[in-house]
Amino acid sequence: DTRTKLINNENPNKNRIAKINAAYAYGGIEESIDTVENFLNVPIDYYIKVNMQGFKDIVDAVGGIDVDNKIAFNLDGVTLEKGPQHLNGIETLMYARMRKADPRGDFGREERQREVISKIIAKGKSIKTLTKYDDILKALENNINTNLNLSDMIDIQSNYKVAAESIEKLQVEGEGKMINGGWYWVVDDETRQSLSDKLREQLNLQSEAVAKINTYSN
Repeated sequence: DTRTKLINNENPNKNRIAKINAAYAYGGIEESIDTVENFLNVPIDYYIKVNMQGFKDIVDAVGGIDVDNKIAFNLDGVTLEKGPQHLNGIETLMYARMRKADPRGDFGREERQREVISKIIAKGKSIKTLTKYDDILKALENNINTNLNLSDMIDIQSNYKVAAESIEKLQVEGEGKMINGGWYWVVDDETRQSLSDKLREQLNLQSEAVAKINTYSN
């Protein structure tokens, strides 16, 4: 729901102020990348697009994940009780999708989604059998689109495996506001600058000023 400028570098006349997640609907992966690059002033060279409905296949391929569910809920016929439990693919999908029963709304959902991704990575690392790897590769083939080639993936697996042990999470601070009849998460330029500085430091890039965005314009 973050309100920002959607960037279409192929046709700048199509640039508009809207919710950041609308970039994909308007211009697919390219507009999504261009918009995030503009929002944070960081380069994005690679992407992975995940089919969330097929996401359950990936979870099943790694043998499910363990979570400590904080909120009992029912979603699309799946009921999850409160407390520690082992989730299969469809249960994990509902765990990652649920929002209305969570008093934190989108923020609670985003936290659970980050948790799920981290635990899938951890389970994938622990798998030893070739049979399991075959299941995982089939799930990935059917549900993921990326511009990473095989050489890139091997390089990541070889050189960045340790990084999976230490994942730092940053939250985009802002304020919820009604604008022209719609609810948005409004992030000021100072917050964007702070996030950009942290990310660029991790990328060994010098700090640069983020582009100013008038989030109250259309």
